[in-house]
Amino acid sequence: MRPATNRSVVLSASKRRFQVFLVLLGLIALSIVGTGCGGGLGETAAEASRRRERIVQINLREMITDIDRVLMLDEPSRLTERDLP
Repeated sequence: MRPATNRSVVLSASKRRFQVFLVLLGLIALSIVGTGCGGGLGETAAEASRRRERIVQINLREMITDIDRVLMLDEPSRLTERDLP
């Protein structure tokens, strides 16, 4: 067996640091994926359901407003109310 040289000790130490770095990076990535970008662990199923329902209602109201604007239903009519002979 060859005796351990200083270079091999340095390489093994840097290799060990790199392995620790990869493990920490993996744990951080796993925690981000596990909790998501939003509510995370502090949101109950009922709260998430109410949030999604509110978002759908807001989106529908906004779509109806956009459709009314395109069809010009948000402005008063310029047509006369009287019957023409």
